[in-house]
Amino acid sequence: MQELTRTNDPVLLSWLIHALADVAVEAVVFDVHTSILEGSISAIPRRIMVREVDMARARRVLDEAEAIAASETGDVSS
Repeated sequence: MQELTRTNDPVLLSWLIHALADVAVEAVVFDVHTSILEGSISAIPRRIMVREVDMARARRVLDEAEAIAASETGDVSS
């Protein structure tokens, strides 16, 4: 498995897992327990892992999420 991204944002994490499932990409979230144990300081992000053969499709979904976030914040530099 390869790392697609890492994040402390629970909304992005949830959206991305569901969006990946919609395009038949199985994603596994690493570091959930470690992240919970460290408390609310957000020092340890959760990693979203996908199979190497799914990486291109997963990257397109992540790019879509980043484009949506940029349009909502008005950040057009991405």
